[in-house]
Amino acid sequence: MTKTIILSLSAATAAGLLFVNLYNSLVDAPNWGADIPNSIAAARAYFNTTNPGTFFRMFSPLNQVLALLCVIMSWRNFRYLSLAVLATALLADIMTFSYFYPRNDIMFVNTIDEVAVRAAWSQWSNMNWLPSVVCLVDTILAFTLLIITTKRTSL
Repeated sequence: MTKTIILSLSAATAAGLLFVNLYNSLVDAPNWGADIPNSIAAARAYFNTTNPGTFFRMFSPLNQVLALLCVIMSWRNFRYLSLAVLATALLADIMTFSYFYPRNDIMFVNTIDEVAVRAAWSQWSNMNWLPSVVCLVDTILAFTLLIITTKRTSL
């Protein structure tokens, strides 16, 4: 029972990260770039108290911990699948830290330099689909692990 709950939470968290990431690409990013530098100033004012990073800083580590628990719980029968779940969860965060955080700083923290902000926004907007694909793969793998583990247990 505990295993099923952990696997379910892992799949649900992966799906949540996927959909928030898609929301950022489809809703937030177009608004950020609509009228630079005014749109960036408006986004900065809106994100004054909290921002999407707050969500990701809470739920990405949770996703990774749950994926690690899946590896531990599924090691005997589904180690490669559970390792793939963990690897995709880690890969999404590696991309975020290495590629997106520096661009977030340019857009939302540093002094507004219109040319730099336009370049950072364009790069961010064009590349955010890649971690969305990684999150999609993570979600599919996590749900697959949940389904096959549940079927095997119920037989």
